[in-house]
Amino acid sequence: MNLVIVESPTKARKLRSYLGKDFTVEASIGHVRGLPKKNLGIDLENNYQALYEVSSDKKKIVSKLRKLAREAQSIYLAMDPDREGEAIAWHIKYLLENDRQFKKSDSAKRNFLRSTFYEITKPAVLKAIDQPSTINLDLVDAQQARRVLDRLVGYKVSPVLWKKVRRGLSAGRVQSVALRMIVEREREIEAFKSDEYWEFAVALAIPEYFKDSELEKWQKKEAIFSEEQKQIELPKEILLLSVEKVDDKKLKIDNEKAAKKIAEDLGKAKYQVKDLKKIERRRQSLPPFTTSLLQQTAANRFGFSAKQTMSLAQRLYEEGLITYHRTDAFYLATSAVEAARQYITKEFGPDYLPEKARYFSKKNKNSQEAHEAIRVTDLNVTQDNLENVAKLSTSHLKLYDLIWRRFLASQMSEAVYDQTTILVSARPEDQKKEYELKVVGSVMKFPGWRRLFSQKNDLMLPEVKVDQVLTYLAQNPMQKFTQPPARYNDASLIKELEKRGIGRPSTYASIISVIIQRAYVERQDRRFFATAIGTTVSDFLLKHFQVLMDYDFTATIEESLDKIAEGDKAWTKVVDEFYQPLAKRIELATKEAERVAVPVEKTGEACPECAKLVKAGELDEKEAGEVVIRSGRYGKFKSCSRFPDCKYTENLVETLGDQLCPLCQKAQIVIKNTRWGKSFYGCADYPKCQWASWKKPEPDLKLTQAQWEEIQAKREAWKAKRAKSKGESKGKSKSKNKKTAKKTKKQKKTS
Repeated sequence: MNLVIVESPTKARKLRSYLGKDFTVEASIGHVRGLPKKNLGIDLENNYQALYEVSSDKKKIVSKLRKLAREAQSIYLAMDPDREGEAIAWHIKYLLENDRQFKKSDSAKRNFLRSTFYEITKPAVLKAIDQPSTINLDLVDAQQARRVLDRLVGYKVSPVLWKKVRRGLSAGRVQSVALRMIVEREREIEAFKSDEYWEFAVALAIPEYFKDSELEKWQKKEAIFSEEQKQIELPKEILLLSVEKVDDKKLKIDNEKAAKKIAEDLGKAKYQVKDLKKIERRRQSLPPFTTSLLQQTAANRFGFSAKQTMSLAQRLYEEGLITYHRTDAFYLATSAVEAARQYITKEFGPDYLPEKARYFSKKNKNSQEAHEAIRVTDLNVTQDNLENVAKLSTSHLKLYDLIWRRFLASQMSEAVYDQTTILVSARPEDQKKEYELKVVGSVMKFPGWRRLFSQKNDLMLPEVKVDQVLTYLAQNPMQKFTQPPARYNDASLIKELEKRGIGRPSTYASIISVIIQRAYVERQDRRFFATAIGTTVSDFLLKHFQVLMDYDFTATIEESLDKIAEGDKAWTKVVDEFYQPLAKRIELATKEAERVAVPVEKTGEACPECAKLVKAGELDEKEAGEVVIRSGRYGKFKSCSRFPDCKYTENLVETLGDQLCPLCQKAQIVIKNTRWGKSFYGCADYPKCQWASWKKPEPDLKLTQAQWEEIQAKREAWKAKRAKSKGESKGKSKSKNKKTAKKTKKQKKTS
């Protein structure tokens, strides 16, 4: 019997269907050994040796794996092909090799083999089993170094926060730097001063196409630039142009007085076509997905969090539908490219196939070219027939379809557009000024790869000639104000982290999750807002641990971790170079840093507990506290300003102002949290009114009882479908486990 160990039950189920009766496949369910939870677990006096121990919830699994290993001829460690997977393999091998009964068994059975594959398909798995390798200790060292560094920061810096800010707080090597980015963006928004500016749009007609009566009709029509005009389709012979220049200089207007003067000039100017440019534009397809690009695109298109995207991708990978989803390279296997080209020719025709296959390279010295980009394993499996392959949710289908389209599009012909630019000169009769107006039209000539993605509607411009006179119809001077920089969302934060070299593709989701779980950041309408406690922690760390919070330093550490993985650096040396200066800063901050108070929001209410003590004569009235709003791990709550001397606390009910429940139209809408910390909206009159929603309701939303019952029915149908899917997959795995157990018993009897 050969034993194959993977880290996931889903992966194990898939491998059992590929391997024969000579193989037993078991899952470790992630890491089985790690650093202890109650203490540092690192021997600082002995070259940073990690004091690993078997997790309490994994002891039964380890015991089972040891039992199977004693009877196995060969043990295949088939974990994921990355640092974490390599570390899991190394830990399991250590535990099995050091099992007393294993040592007593036949030496021929001690054959540990490392099998890696980037897609869970039968050919890839069988090839990995037939051509095994050994554990890459450089990758193990790189994972161990990251783990030790993170533990040192968490267990050594966090106690400083407890003493100087508040108990229960924690610091992280990368998470704290990401928090700094969000806090600094918040400060930029607060300090932003808006500037006024004006834009001018002008409607012009080509008189040759209109009768005099029709032209007059359009000249009198004030609705061209009104809200109602959105419902009216303008004839293509009416051009809507923007004013770009005045006397060959870019138009810059920052006050109403100057804007009125320009509006007067435009109203009495003569308009004439100044220039006409027609060019053919070609747009190449985008590369296939890397981890960060997948997270960004899923956030922008579907509103998925980075954690949600990685969870969905993990399931798709384990079902054998996509290649390994933790990668930062654009590389595609030659066989995959050839398969894509054949599919394009068959389904779309030869016009959609470029002459040569397209290859992409990433200009990133840290990209791991051995890993393929994320792609589907079988192009014939589409979103339409995917439900027949595996029981997946709607979100799984959406993400799969996105990966399918992106991979296929990367090998398709470029999109071709005919672009027309019309420049118009406007000269007021009584002045020598010249205003330049511009409109750009674009018509798709050949969709190419854009056929797989939504496209903007064509803007067709009428045929005009240089020096042709145009007739003025209307104008729309628009007063605008510059906007502050946008708050980070999942997509923009990941993009910025990657740009600065902070973290790696596989860590972005956990970075974001941690700072949200710690209540340092709130996600509202898909945007990140720094909380009062998050801002306080960031400011304190930046003041007393400048190097730890430095962007370039954090990026340098990431590069060092990559060099460990490549075998160019010793992991203990990297840890030592990081920790020795940090230890001095910890000692200094512990002695010299002043205690910092977390800002609270005052309510003006007297604390009821303090009021009781004052009434009983146990507390002076001047010393009585007031009710303030604090931020905690589970959201905002009310407490006494004298905390911890006064223990008064009260739940804070957040509402959407005066907005009423869309169903009952009587009670307010309250914001609640699930036990997992996710916010939702509900009626304050619950349980009398059952309305609830994950999405923030529009101010004017109203629902009838019939509409609400229809929404509930759809929810129940979705829940039932999901439960059935889970039940079926669970039932299948149980029946397979029973069959495997019977086979094992038979094999034992035979032997």
